[in-house]
Amino acid sequence: MQMENQPAQRIVLISNRLPFTVAQPGRDIVFEPSAGGVASGLHALLTSAQAEVGDNREYLWIGWPGAAVAEELRPRVRAEALARYRASPVFLSEAEIETFYAGFCNKTLWPLFHYFPQYTRHEPEYWQHYLKVNQAFADAALEVLRPGDLLWIHDYHLMLLPRLIRARMAHLSIGFFLHIPFPHYEIFQLLPAQWRRHLLEGLLGADVIGFHTFDYGQYFLRCVLRVLGHENQMGKLSIDDRSVKVGAFPMGVPFEQFAAAALSVPVAEGKQAIRASLPHTKLVLSIDRQDYSKGILHRLQGFEAMLEAHSEWRGAVTLMMVVVPSRIGIEDYEQMKNHIEQLVGRINGKFGGVGWTPIIYQYRSLSNAALVALYAICDVALVTPLRDGMNLIAKEYIACRAEKNGVLILSEMAGAARELGEAIIVNPNSREEIAGALIEALTMAPAEQRRRMEIMQARLRRFDLAHWAGGFVAELAAVEPERKRILAKLLGPAESRALVEHYRVAQRRLVVLDFDGTLVPIGADPRDTKPSGGLLSLLAGLTADPSNEVVLISGRDRTSLHNWFAWLPIGLAAEHGVWLKKRAQEWRLARPRGTEWKAKLKPLMEIYAERLPGALVEEKEYSLVWHYRRADVEQGVLVARALTDDLLNFTGNIDVQVVQGGKSVEVRSSGGGKAAALRHWLRDQEFDFALAIGDDHDDEELFAALPPHGYSIRVGIVRTAARFNLREPKDVIKLLEELRWAQNPPKRAVHQSR
Repeated sequence: MQMENQPAQRIVLISNRLPFTVAQPGRDIVFEPSAGGVASGLHALLTSAQAEVGDNREYLWIGWPGAAVAEELRPRVRAEALARYRASPVFLSEAEIETFYAGFCNKTLWPLFHYFPQYTRHEPEYWQHYLKVNQAFADAALEVLRPGDLLWIHDYHLMLLPRLIRARMAHLSIGFFLHIPFPHYEIFQLLPAQWRRHLLEGLLGADVIGFHTFDYGQYFLRCVLRVLGHENQMGKLSIDDRSVKVGAFPMGVPFEQFAAAALSVPVAEGKQAIRASLPHTKLVLSIDRQDYSKGILHRLQGFEAMLEAHSEWRGAVTLMMVVVPSRIGIEDYEQMKNHIEQLVGRINGKFGGVGWTPIIYQYRSLSNAALVALYAICDVALVTPLRDGMNLIAKEYIACRAEKNGVLILSEMAGAARELGEAIIVNPNSREEIAGALIEALTMAPAEQRRRMEIMQARLRRFDLAHWAGGFVAELAAVEPERKRILAKLLGPAESRALVEHYRVAQRRLVVLDFDGTLVPIGADPRDTKPSGGLLSLLAGLTADPSNEVVLISGRDRTSLHNWFAWLPIGLAAEHGVWLKKRAQEWRLARPRGTEWKAKLKPLMEIYAERLPGALVEEKEYSLVWHYRRADVEQGVLVARALTDDLLNFTGNIDVQVVQGGKSVEVRSSGGGKAAALRHWLRDQEFDFALAIGDDHDDEELFAALPPHGYSIRVGIVRTAARFNLREPKDVIKLLEELRWAQNPPKRAVHQSR
């Protein structure tokens, strides 16, 4: 039951198409079912009794109703769509439909993402309408979205939408699923630089980004790294205050629906009619939308090659080819239709005769009963796309094989091939492989057919459409608790006031600070990053209070720290605690250590720097750091891994540590560390207030060494053992300024310089 004033959590789907098309005969409106595509698959999901996101949970569907609707009819369409389909239509003009859907979507993104760059059009007008229509979808969604909704956006038509909605509803849980392949970087790079940046940034507005296969997700992550410079950790990206998860969610089919349909009376009648018309031949099924990515011409050539090489099958096998009309009016598709019909005619003329037609060709859409009848009666399914995100036809065929016979021939370029290894897997570009697979399928023993089919059916029954949706929605539902956990550690106003008040009343205070990434943003070259006058003035104010012990513990060399800060009454620890300097004292080594290893390792690190333009080696007294922040980010990651491996091999018997940091690889003397450095100050006196702030993994040991009553703060929205997070260095400066003003009133000169 829904509690008063507590609306149930909704799932809001957004896709380009709704599950219906609005027709307008005369001044009336008629709702007709949409044919094929993502919309029909999602509609099957929502109307399935087993679906996790069906009638047991409130949902709303936002999308285009399939046609331009006259202004005066839109209120009626909107009301009826909501009542009948729980849908909220997005109305587009004919011009927007032409340049958005037929233009950028299907003449730019579709061919490029399916590895057909020769068909790809790069028209600025298309891009502008893609921007415009994504904004129209955002505006329509924002009118009906409410806090707490789970928003699930679908497919390549709406890749900008997650970011557009995130800009207005920052804490909404947003998921995106791409139903087509995501291309390798070398293909994605063919898009103009501005377009590809916008597309990736748009997708990164989502909290969960799903692909059909692991490979597509990895290609996406590589593009994000190359184009935007964001590295991932186990498929997770840190974007602003959020964690973005990228994962594989292989889409299934409503298995039990197809299995039940295969045993229904209308399907039985359809099977009888097909068998009566073709009583003496084996049947091979080919059914696809009219699209160059489906490899229809290639499979026709493969079938022709089989008939050429195996004359014994002439008259004994028939190819049932159904091509479903798609994207009518687009010239590339019309040309392909002509080529298909010419090739079908040539093969039938070459091999056919009285009583036998090698290919029965149909160019039309089929009813569900007619489709299932073909699935159930045909001995072989020939599914050979040149590139396909998943390909549900292969899975539907298996679901309809009630007698557990039949053979699936499947392209290795389809996402489904990752799950259906028991099929005969072929390269669709090889007519010889297709021909050989047809012979293998047609002659496969019944026992072997049954063995393979049982394995695939068991797998698809378990990982069906509801499992796919339930898995994705579960990931999306986990976003809000994770976000709350992260945001709960952010140092908010109340926590900040409590910390400042504790500081104000304390008698002895310890403030421990990192430098790079904490007091100043990390720069591309450490040699260019120095403390500003404002920072020095702030530290001067803090150290002027005799109740304060301020300590900088940094990875920087002692010369830099000395030149910048030694004029202050401040404690310093250089090279992560190798060198120590207490107030009014000289520098000293924390413990004796050697440096003979540097002469051996520095040449190796310099070789790797020469291999990567933009990389450099920084030498300190007891450490060497290989930086690649200025280099190509993807190459930098790969070279850093290779360098780390070599260093680990070289240093196995040397008393040093090899540490990978933020776009750096550091070799430093073992022992010590930030925690050990902190203990040099803690052992000399007691503090009733202690604060440590840092930004990287080295600082975690610093936090652990604080007294129990201490405050630890990690800069950046990351998992940490620290009590609190702050977003960035400017937030650290703000906090330190509040502490400065909470102590004895500052001198006016310090305030002015600050």
